[in-house]
Amino acid sequence: MKKAFRIFGILAIIVVIIAAIAASMNTAPSNADRVWDEQMTIGNMDAKNYFIVYSDLVCPYCIAFENAIVEHEEEFQKYLAENDILFEVRLSDFLYEYGESNPIHSRYSALGAYCAKKENKFWDYYNLAVSSIWNDYFKVSGKSAFSKLSGIGKEYWIDIGKQVGLGEDFENCVKNEDTLDEIKTNAAKTSKLARGMPYFKFNDYTSSGFDLSWDYQYVLMYFQAGLESKK
Repeated sequence: MKKAFRIFGILAIIVVIIAAIAASMNTAPSNADRVWDEQMTIGNMDAKNYFIVYSDLVCPYCIAFENAIVEHEEEFQKYLAENDILFEVRLSDFLYEYGESNPIHSRYSALGAYCAKKENKFWDYYNLAVSSIWNDYFKVSGKSAFSKLSGIGKEYWIDIGKQVGLGEDFENCVKNEDTLDEIKTNAAKTSKLARGMPYFKFNDYTSSGFDLSWDYQYVLMYFQAGLESKK
């Protein structure tokens, strides 16, 4: 009898251990565990929907998508809140590190954004950079403007920082490339996860690309696909 109870007890312990392992395997990581940098997010960190865009500030198609959002910023933030979405931009100099032509202005743009992030002004900088590069280049010339960007130096991106109130520390950060290691690390991670640029992962929905002629309604179509992928 004692032997039987002993065997039953051992079996019960084994069942509990197996159940605990299974439960831990089925527990999805939290948004906080998956986010690369909280400063590059908008929305509730505990939101039930998690939408990511991989981007480069000199990618025409990325800017078309992001400018549509910037032009509807208040409406967009309301949409995120109403649909319980955490939105993250994973920005890097991907086109410089892994693109065909290795445009140096990709690196300069990322330096501007990351140096602004260093001073807790990522979104101020990012929104102005998006609208500036769109209006200065892509709005009129379309994707052909990409070749014109080769003449853009660090001063263009430093000037955007000055417009949002960033000063000498920011300027020195860009000139000295203080954030380069972080940028290159994120570009390397992007190369393993993204297929195309921009690349979207909205819950279980993934896609890439965005046409320069598309507007905010197409942004919402992507987001709706992401919301429906989880149902």
